Amino acid sequence: CQSSDKVDTKKELAKIAGVSHDTIMRVKKIEEVSPFFVKEMLAVGDMSINEAYKEIKRKERSEGKHFEVKPLPRGEYDIIYCDPPWKYDFAETENRKVENQYPTMTVDEICGIDLPEIADNSLLLLWATAPKLPEALKVIRAWGFTYKTHCIWDKEKIGMGYWFRGQHELLMVATRGHFSPPDVGDRQSSIYREARGEHSAKPTYFYEWIEKSFGDRRRIELFSRNARDGWSSWGNE
Repeated sequence: CQSSDKVDTKKELAKIAGVSHDTIMRVKKIEEVSPFFVKEMLAVGDMSINEAYKEIKRKERSEGKHFEVKPLPRGEYDIIYCDPPWKYDFAETENRKVENQYPTMTVDEICGIDLPEIADNSLLLLWATAPKLPEALKVIRAWGFTYKTHCIWDKEKIGMGYWFRGQHELLMVATRGHFSPPDVGDRQSSIYREARGEHSAKPTYFYEWIEKSFGDRRRIELFSRNARDGWSSWGNE
């Protein structure tokens, strides 16, 4: 005769496999919602089941977060330094924890922000990761600047990625009107090497290079996370 007790199939499977019921549940969740790259990383041992599950939960908690737009400082600026809070699809591999670190914006939202008053002859220095290169160029155009060149920050520590494991970011250089490049003595290598530190933090080197190269030109950092002497700042922190 059949027992009236219900059999918990997942618990029975867990016993047979020698793993916990929670692990079975986590694997099921990963199979249901994880993008291909997470499953691939699990397969080669670059990510544990626990890490993959936590990533999914972090993503779920981050839904609905949005960058809080605050009033811009008054005044006209010659130099705009900007590290936009790019929004990534979960399947993209660059900065996979970015949504858990701070609110993000879509490229259209970034293009549409109210900029401070910008001088007719001005410089834009805009950070972008390799997957966000097309979006960065779109922002440059939308803000009324013309792309000139870029330099590379070699972060020395390998990250994630589909085609290549990301180890660098790009600092895009764009101008409006006529803005002269640095004097010959201040023209540094197009590649700067420094190990990455706190999530999203950029090396102090770039602030110092801007200050040295362009003197007392009026400068503002957009999406700033920390105040700096001699700069105006705007951001949600």
